[in-house]
Amino acid sequence: MSKKGKSHIPFRLNIIFLIVFILFAVLILQLGVVQILTGEAAQDQINRTENVTTDIPVPRGEMYDRNGNLVVANDSMYSITYTPPKGVQAEDKLELAEKLSNFMTLDTEGLRLRDKKEYFFLKNPDVIEERVDEEETADLEPGEVYQVQLDAITEKDVAGYDQKTLEVIAINKELNKAYALAPHVVKDENITEEEYSRVAEHLPSLPGVNVTSNWERAYPYGNTFKNYLGSISSREQGVPREKLEEYLALDYSRNDRVGTSGLEEEYETILRGVKEKVQHTTDRNNNVIDSKVIREGKSGKDVVLSIDMEYQKRVDEIVREELAKNAPYNPELNNMLAVVSDPQTGEILAISGQSYNRDAKNPEDRISDTSHQAVYNAYQPGSVVKGATILAGLHEGAIAPGTTIYDSPLQFPASAPMGSYANLGYVNDLDALQLSSNVYMYHVAMRLGDYYYQANQPLGMDTSKANKLLRNNFHQFGLGVPTHVDFPFEATGFEGSDPSGSDVMRTAIGQFSSYTALQLNQYVSTIANGGYRLQPRFVTSVHEPSNQEGKLGDVYKDYSPKTLNRLEMDQAYIERVQEGFRQVTQTPAGTSSGVFNNDRFGKYDIVGKSGTAEADTYYPNGTVKRELTNKNFVGYAPENNPEIAFSVIVPALDVESESPNYQIGAKVVEAYFQLKEERAKNETTSESTEQ
Repeated sequence: MSKKGKSHIPFRLNIIFLIVFILFAVLILQLGVVQILTGEAAQDQINRTENVTTDIPVPRGEMYDRNGNLVVANDSMYSITYTPPKGVQAEDKLELAEKLSNFMTLDTEGLRLRDKKEYFFLKNPDVIEERVDEEETADLEPGEVYQVQLDAITEKDVAGYDQKTLEVIAINKELNKAYALAPHVVKDENITEEEYSRVAEHLPSLPGVNVTSNWERAYPYGNTFKNYLGSISSREQGVPREKLEEYLALDYSRNDRVGTSGLEEEYETILRGVKEKVQHTTDRNNNVIDSKVIREGKSGKDVVLSIDMEYQKRVDEIVREELAKNAPYNPELNNMLAVVSDPQTGEILAISGQSYNRDAKNPEDRISDTSHQAVYNAYQPGSVVKGATILAGLHEGAIAPGTTIYDSPLQFPASAPMGSYANLGYVNDLDALQLSSNVYMYHVAMRLGDYYYQANQPLGMDTSKANKLLRNNFHQFGLGVPTHVDFPFEATGFEGSDPSGSDVMRTAIGQFSSYTALQLNQYVSTIANGGYRLQPRFVTSVHEPSNQEGKLGDVYKDYSPKTLNRLEMDQAYIERVQEGFRQVTQTPAGTSSGVFNNDRFGKYDIVGKSGTAEADTYYPNGTVKRELTNKNFVGYAPENNPEIAFSVIVPALDVESESPNYQIGAKVVEAYFQLKEERAKNETTSESTEQ
């Protein structure tokens, strides 16, 4: 056979086969290494998951008055929410916003120019790419690059959007506020049933969107006591910036609604509740593969207020009526205030402040509720503080029970006489309260400074000592110091840092320092209950949330009366001042007996002390522009085992005007006992009906 007939495989082809064989061998070896040595790690990478925890908000606690009437409620309302998955892109949100705009509307008034530019950016990436030079942004951070890109969009670019487009932008803005796997409210105000139904019907095509219910604060008593109930932030406002770190440390989210004023702020940690905590497990593609509740949510706790809302309404009406009657004849009179409390517990029963707006065109709009004044605004109290001055004198040994002083004007060199409203002659400590002697109080102040008055001689008192002793004694009643009311803010008035001798003397008659209506209430309550200064309270107890609407749950915390201090004075001295207060209102010579001991109000056994403080207005040159007075009153009723204590402030009355402070004081006492009687009759009627 010839050699030409044999099959021949070129040498180079053998080389190729050899190379292929070696490559397959290496690949098989590598697969073996992966499978045997690193197979478990590789499988872990494939199966990699991540746990993400989100918080679900719960309803806020409600507020009830002392009689169990609902004062602050949660009204249920429709809500459309969005819960974005992890890794969702801006383009995906915009597409969702466009779909949602077919089923719901959203207010567009709050849109900013930036919102419109961000929409343009997403819809026109090619235009942005043409306008922004890559070299210009090469060294910038991503956020800075984005700002340059937005700056490249002009107002003209976004000026022609129609209403439909603006609604898409507004919805997209809301979607962008949502955090991954955390529900965010897109809309919960003014949702129609049609909107709610249409969105619900198309949920399968709206990833992350859900329809549910939400809550909004409701006030069954309208604006009554609203100043003290306070406010909560909106979802847009979220946690106040100045408190952000504090709230984040307490497991709040940035967009949580929190109390921003009043009792909503004071009891935020109680009213907020416990958010439900859900743990989501996601795979490497950010798909949720499992969810489980790791902490059950719990509604906020409910609080019971000391306020009697029916009585509060009546006190408000009394103050409004007196203001409406007196303001037209007193050009500088703009406010009236009243505080009523239980002197045995410190619980505030009613607190009112009303303001007069002379510029209101509609007469019905001239008076507005500004009850916060009772803790925010301080006024000179006048003679109502003379009870504290007498007790200071008795306690420090400047006077003794029955000490008699001749009441006639005091005369010091190169100064105007300092006297009472009349020459009262010889008066003792009880007479000084009954007749409201200024001169007696001046002598007490001077004697506290180791000085006995000598006519036409310089004032030789130890001013520093007198001021210190007088202040220390006043502070025991809560005058010039915080009352410690359970409220976010309270004023403490004015005392002056370096008073002169005459300033100290005027302090003794209430015409130098200034105090709030609440401080005056704490002062008279301390006298009423026999010497115990109690913390004023707006909240008396906290309750677990109830499953029954409008019903209180079990007691979580009960606030018992808290004594801040006991007066250092002898009990006999306190009883002597109580007697002096009785003589003011219940004896013919008393300065206030004409009102408090008449046929209408005498049966309520009211005791107390009136006060008038000069509050003149002045021209720039120092001359008097208008002579004005603050007319005030503090008191309690009945005389023995008092049930209520009250303070009234009527600032800036004309000197010759009537005394609405008396009328307010007498009427708030009358309203209290009338309401008590009405309730007793209703209770008796109910019991008879049941039998």
